[in-house]
Amino acid sequence: MYKKTLTLLFTFLFLATFAQEKFTISGYVKDAETGEELIGAQIFVKELSTGSVANLYGFYSITIPKGTYTVVYSFVGFASISETIELTQNITKDIELGVNSEVLKEFEVLGEAENNNIESIEMSVVKMEMETIKKIPALMGEVDILRAIKLLPGVQSGGEGSTGFFVRGGGLDQNLILIDGAPVYNASHLLGFFSVFNADAIKGAQLYKGGIPAEYGGRLSSVLDVRMKEGNQKRLSISGGIGMISSRLTIEAPIIKDKWSFIISGRRTYIDIFTRLSPREEIQNSRLWFYDLNGKTSFKINDKNRVFASYYSGRDAMGLNEAFGIDWGNKTFTLRWNHLFSEKLFSNVTYINSNFDYSIGVPTGDNAFEWNSKVKNNSLKNDYTYYANTKNTIKFGWESTFHKFTPAEFFPLSDESQFDTITIADKYAWENAIYVSNEMKIGKRWSTKYGLRYSIFSNSTQFYNENKTNVYFRNGKLEYNPNASYNPNDTVFVYGENYEVVDTNAYEGAFNLYNNYHGPEPRLSVKYKLNEHSSIKASYNRMRQYLHLATNTSGGTPIDIWISSSPNIKPQLADQIALGYFKNFKKNMFETSVEIYYKKMYNQLDWKDHASLIFILA
Repeated sequence: MYKKTLTLLFTFLFLATFAQEKFTISGYVKDAETGEELIGAQIFVKELSTGSVANLYGFYSITIPKGTYTVVYSFVGFASISETIELTQNITKDIELGVNSEVLKEFEVLGEAENNNIESIEMSVVKMEMETIKKIPALMGEVDILRAIKLLPGVQSGGEGSTGFFVRGGGLDQNLILIDGAPVYNASHLLGFFSVFNADAIKGAQLYKGGIPAEYGGRLSSVLDVRMKEGNQKRLSISGGIGMISSRLTIEAPIIKDKWSFIISGRRTYIDIFTRLSPREEIQNSRLWFYDLNGKTSFKINDKNRVFASYYSGRDAMGLNEAFGIDWGNKTFTLRWNHLFSEKLFSNVTYINSNFDYSIGVPTGDNAFEWNSKVKNNSLKNDYTYYANTKNTIKFGWESTFHKFTPAEFFPLSDESQFDTITIADKYAWENAIYVSNEMKIGKRWSTKYGLRYSIFSNSTQFYNENKTNVYFRNGKLEYNPNASYNPNDTVFVYGENYEVVDTNAYEGAFNLYNNYHGPEPRLSVKYKLNEHSSIKASYNRMRQYLHLATNTSGGTPIDIWISSSPNIKPQLADQIALGYFKNFKKNMFETSVEIYYKKMYNQLDWKDHASLIFILA
């Protein structure tokens, strides 16, 4: 009797396990013409009415029960592909989508748009493809991502002739601008008339105005994530253009077809060429130009490993004869390794180097001088995506960034100069963060995405300096100068003001941390699907910002100074709640949305009127 019962029980458990046996379909979705991965491509399983979305690297993964299914792969502007898949084991399936070549007759709709804005849990997010941005009227022939962004609701311009923008009441420095993951500290050319993003080298961009995912941090108001093209993996492609103020050239090609590719794209103005034709000597010797250089290569080692390296360099120069000159520029380098631990676990390891600097001065004369300021950072981050099942997608990871700030270096260039050499000591800081989030589907109508980011920020002594670094207090506030020693009751003269030293503290050796700031940054998004054509979404996020821009203008300038949080400057914090209603009409032909938000910010920085923001000890 007992043997029969046990036999029946084990038979039932075996059948139940077999009935629930699940397998995974995974792979990459690419452009059939160029081999570029399609970020955000949709994968839909008809029989189960479920699916997935390709990540930032074009990778997707779906785990479903054993069976035969119709899987539809689609991406806006591309012809969809429908595949019948018999799922009896884990399957790796890369898909290439071709551009939709259907010609639309006047007033006749031949296809349906996707209702991703209804189905997706994301809100306050705008995804922009370069092909769409190129259709917007260009200024002097230059297509510009940042100008397109200023047309969006919730985004305000910093003024005419400025690439600066304000998102939902935030400041200029509260926008995190990334190019292939590397931060860009000043995204303007020609004092703001153009941005640093060459449209020919850019694949697309995403702007987060709210509901910011846990993998992003460091700014209060928005994240602009710009991704570069990876190079045509199929054939040689050369493109370019001649504009009113600049010309550009892009070359992309496979080194090994479908395995190793590259892209090089350059842009330069030629206003300075025409100024040399002027009959006036002071105009002939003037400088007014900028350039951009983008480069990227991608190499597929095998089905589980890919490496990418990307580089950006851009610079501006302006000068009036020999009387005055200014130049500024950004350089970034990103090295990325994608690895598949399994069909469900995707890893991305990234090293990032970013530099911004500017220089102003008078090159000749008795009072000739040069003035420099720099911001540098090196980052290492590791992101994971675990596709647990069709209802749960888990993301987690960490990042670590070491910052170096050179606020001011002032050098006289003439022996007869009345100026002295003035140098504000370099400052260092270490910023770390860990995060985890889960996007979960609850039934057919409810979805939620919840996560937590925890960030830590520390001021640091010099990373490579083995000498003593003194930390001292003035007027009850902590300051430090690595090149001087102080005693209590000393009086120090700092650029026009006297300060009494009330206490001292010294750190021996390199890379000593002090003055730590840290705290949690929770994130939550919820979606309720009313029907096939409408949904309601809500989100909450807390953000912390440890880097600040010292500026006293509304539009910002290249010579504004970036400073870090310190004992005198607390991190900025922001809480934002948003609620939105999304509705599509005419079989998804028209998309509409309405969002309201409430944002509260803490520890905001302000400067007194007519403050000098040149020599800053923060």
